[in-house]
Amino acid sequence: MKRFMIPLGIFIVLVIFLGIGLKLDPREVPSPLIGKPAPAFSLALLSDPARQLSPAELRGKVWLFNVWASWCASCRQEHDVLLDLSKKGIVPIYGMDYKDQPADAQAVLNSYGNPYTETVVDRDGRAGINYGVYGVPETYLIDKNGIIRMKHTGPVTPEVLERKILPLVKELQQ
Repeated sequence: MKRFMIPLGIFIVLVIFLGIGLKLDPREVPSPLIGKPAPAFSLALLSDPARQLSPAELRGKVWLFNVWASWCASCRQEHDVLLDLSKKGIVPIYGMDYKDQPADAQAVLNSYGNPYTETVVDRDGRAGINYGVYGVPETYLIDKNGIIRMKHTGPVTPEVLERKILPLVKELQQ
């Protein structure tokens, strides 16, 4: 009887961990970058490849950083939400076209509208790796000091925008 207790104990522990894991939200991927400076990059602009942009140039303002790609179906889901936010002018949105062909990205923006103040091109994905990008879309909220304050994995929905992003934007802009 005692020899069955150890496997039974291990089984119960595994069931408990599985149960806990199933209750977690897969969109809430913890980022070790929260509370740390946004990783530096200097990438070419989609609209003008001769010019580059880096996060250091955005110091002094709160901004959203949205990682997306033309081949990403979920990015199209969030596109209208980002367009509406952009039109309201609450917070500037900067995009990073991730592992994509610039011509394809520009075609998407031309067809569906451009919510971004500027978009940088990360063709090889190295800047995305520095941000801990698991997949697109991912959105980061960066404060006036260049510190990452929030990360959202998956498409930005109206609910996420109203409940999570905008309250933090308003707090950080004060």
